[in-house]
Amino acid sequence: MNDDSLALARRGLRRSATFDPATIHDIQRAAATGIYDIRGGGAKRALPHFDDLLFLGASMSRYPLEGYRERCGTDVVLGGRNAAYPLHLAIPVTIAGMSFGALSGRAKEALGRGASEAGTSTTSGDGGMTPEERGQSKHLVYQYLPSRYGMNPDDLRKADAIEVVLGQGAKPGGGGMLLGQKISERVAGMRTLPQGIDQRSACRHPDWTGPDDLTIKIAELREITGWEKPIYVKVGASRPYYDVKLAVHAGADVVVVDGMQGGTAATQDVFIENVGIPTLAAIPQAVRALQELGVHRRPDGVQLVVSGGIRSGADVAKALALGADAVAIGTAALVALGDNDPRWDADYRAIGSAAGYYDDYQDGRDPAGISTQDEELAARFDPVEGGRRLANYLRVLTMEAQTIARACGKAHVTHLEPEDLVALTLEAAAMARVPLAGTDWVPGQGR
Repeated sequence: MNDDSLALARRGLRRSATFDPATIHDIQRAAATGIYDIRGGGAKRALPHFDDLLFLGASMSRYPLEGYRERCGTDVVLGGRNAAYPLHLAIPVTIAGMSFGALSGRAKEALGRGASEAGTSTTSGDGGMTPEERGQSKHLVYQYLPSRYGMNPDDLRKADAIEVVLGQGAKPGGGGMLLGQKISERVAGMRTLPQGIDQRSACRHPDWTGPDDLTIKIAELREITGWEKPIYVKVGASRPYYDVKLAVHAGADVVVVDGMQGGTAATQDVFIENVGIPTLAAIPQAVRALQELGVHRRPDGVQLVVSGGIRSGADVAKALALGADAVAIGTAALVALGDNDPRWDADYRAIGSAAGYYDDYQDGRDPAGISTQDEELAARFDPVEGGRRLANYLRVLTMEAQTIARACGKAHVTHLEPEDLVALTLEAAAMARVPLAGTDWVPGQGR
């Protein structure tokens, strides 16, 4: 408590839990401007998350693996159900879709460099495929979005997999935004848009209205690519049990479920904070759907990739233990590249933010040169150094997950299972469907 807060408390004044300073500021801003707030990043409210779970490491009743002598595998194969060439990745951590437009060309290049060095995939994002990212990515997943910005069959064929995007965790049911200051000549040309004019992506695909149409679209994409590429379907976590089942029936090789802690370049703040469900709650529902269809963790099955708030190797290991085959990172990848770095704090403060708080990605004024189309700012960012930093981060995530898996006696990180977990809170126990620590009780499942 600072001196001012202490003085106010001595006068008997206290803050309202309902109308806290941030809430009061939002009301005052809305009253002054008459428009809703737009920002990037993910949900800022406290949500049940992976921190509410703990692993049960081996002691007497379980036998751990020796880290210096016994192997713990990390490789994963995605898309072997129908594709002639599934993705063989060295690690179970991938890079989520982030568009050229939201990010600079140099940032996209760095994502490709870092992912390739670590042996994993990156994803194009909205707006099309850039030569920088394709040229540096050993494995590139091409996103097929409702906007169709930058989409062409040649790039579909150049990709290593195709991800049909139906929703994002930060905004399931909503479309994205790219403000005019980021619609440069190059971005406008790739997206067939007027330069400098605000763009809002569609919230649904223009050529289908339901799962039957998705089946037809997946068949079209397979025909275009000669049945070579895995087809992903990405959904924002809201009704994952039903969405995953429909995606599998439609022919998906891989399903991506993005929880509400997932980030975005720009959308309404009210959407980010109030739509969707936490990643922790989404995984067990998605896994149950795959298990009931008989396609979970089978060689000819459908893989589950989970995204939304993955930060550490512990998060990776917990997602895998709950049933994911791999995870995807977005916001964490940007931080690893150098976004929100303290060395740019003075520049962040000059535009009304601070290092560690910057989420105005839509403004295109990122001092780190990552989420911008300003050539002068983008020139600050070194894609080679950024790629090296990202690769280092991916290696650390993988080693941390391996360390936990070995402690639980597992010879592969995907051998982790719900039996290895307990929860610290009733909410996490109920959502993750694992026992409350110190008990054998899972809320909602009796004794």
